[in-house]
Amino acid sequence: MTRVLKAGRKPPKSGQARSAVVFLHGYGANGADLLGLADPLAEHLPDTLFVAPDAPESIPGMPYGFQWFPIPWIDGSSEEEAERGLMAAANDLNAFLDALMVDEDLLPEQVVLFGFSQGTMMALHVAPRREDAVAGVVAFSGRLLRPDLLADETRSRPPVLLVHGDADDVVPVQSLPQAAEALQGAGWRDVYAHVMKGTGHGIAPDGLSVALAFMRDRLGL
Repeated sequence: MTRVLKAGRKPPKSGQARSAVVFLHGYGANGADLLGLADPLAEHLPDTLFVAPDAPESIPGMPYGFQWFPIPWIDGSSEEEAERGLMAAANDLNAFLDALMVDEDLLPEQVVLFGFSQGTMMALHVAPRREDAVAGVVAFSGRLLRPDLLADETRSRPPVLLVHGDADDVVPVQSLPQAAEALQGAGWRDVYAHVMKGTGHGIAPDGLSVALAFMRDRLGL
């Protein structure tokens, strides 16, 4: 049984949704943490609906913090618990995306997944395993989980933009070339990368500008 994800949303500036950006937040944050990015992006994506679901699991001691799945080196969970959590969250996210497309009358090629940190891990795990490719995946400051399974489990190959700060002390910047290599090894042709100089575990203006250009291109704007 899937869990219903609660989501904040910012309606399209034009009043009519012809595309959607789905923000997937990082560990310990919530949907509102990324939804603020809709304000600067909406000026350039006027027909885009922005939605930002909260991850399905609350974190003890963090009343406004959520996780997509447990992280063993942070919470002491087992690898098996983390794997089960990832699978459950993937089902939740897939159900959320399916419902969003039906409710908003959108096709997969009109939807971009925009992840940060653990949200990037979710986006890079879920998007390739969906039958119909989304418009693109914007992957900030995360990593590709289980690259050994990617080739066998891939069903679609949406374009991917990998963005990472070279001063990230949470998720090492080496995760970017590792993800790019795994994606290309699994048959991806459209993999792009941008390194944010002097940036830690966050989203810098130059990275957001590159992400905007990627999204506009993928959405045909």
